[in-house]
Amino acid sequence: MLTLRPSVTRSRRSAGIGIAEVRSVRLLAELSDLRLQEVARAGGQERLPARAMVIHEDAASNALYALIEGTAEVSSGFEDQETVVDVVEAGSVLLLGSVMSGVPYVASVRTLSAARVLVVPATLIRELFDADKDFARNVALELSRSSCSMLLELKSLKMRKSIERLADWLIQTSAQTNGNGEFRLPFGKRTLASRLGMTPECLSRSLRTLAEHGARVRGREVTVADRAALAAFAGREPAVSGQ
Repeated sequence: MLTLRPSVTRSRRSAGIGIAEVRSVRLLAELSDLRLQEVARAGGQERLPARAMVIHEDAASNALYALIEGTAEVSSGFEDQETVVDVVEAGSVLLLGSVMSGVPYVASVRTLSAARVLVVPATLIRELFDADKDFARNVALELSRSSCSMLLELKSLKMRKSIERLADWLIQTSAQTNGNGEFRLPFGKRTLASRLGMTPECLSRSLRTLAEHGARVRGREVTVADRAALAAFAGREPAVSGQ
């Protein structure tokens, strides 16, 4: 758990967004040109600095937010503490389940880097779901992938030690970047620790231990020198298709 850090005030929303920018969001990419124009007319964008709040937990889910550029963390807080639930990148929609069901946002979202965010009225997204069966299918697939991912996360939290979760995260991130075993941590170690349900101190100790199992970390530079050894240590689950 982490102490809440102050957030940067968000910029004012600017009207107007291009079709190409709407299409950069994976959920919206397969909409027809006519539908894309409808979303572009109704939507807008926000240019935000790092550490800006995009969504407040428990606020009314009256808009769909999606990252056009940058990265953001999804977190949940209680009193003066919070934990990072997920980290999302450009092309991702934010808290889609809340938007589709109409319940208040179930978590908060804060930018980790400078970002551009697409904002579309939730009523339009729900209307598209009712009117466009292909879009409805894509929403169902997105929610299904999210559900499977969250179930794997829950299993990992309940059945693995924190150092095993860290080893698995290093393997997955290495595979998703350049694949040669070398990459840079995409966000700070405090965020990574919270994302994996660890304290920063536990993360530091675990990184030193993993040097004996094929992973070396210097600052934010990571080298997975022996993937097989690291995978054996982690006891990896098969990856979910599409992750």
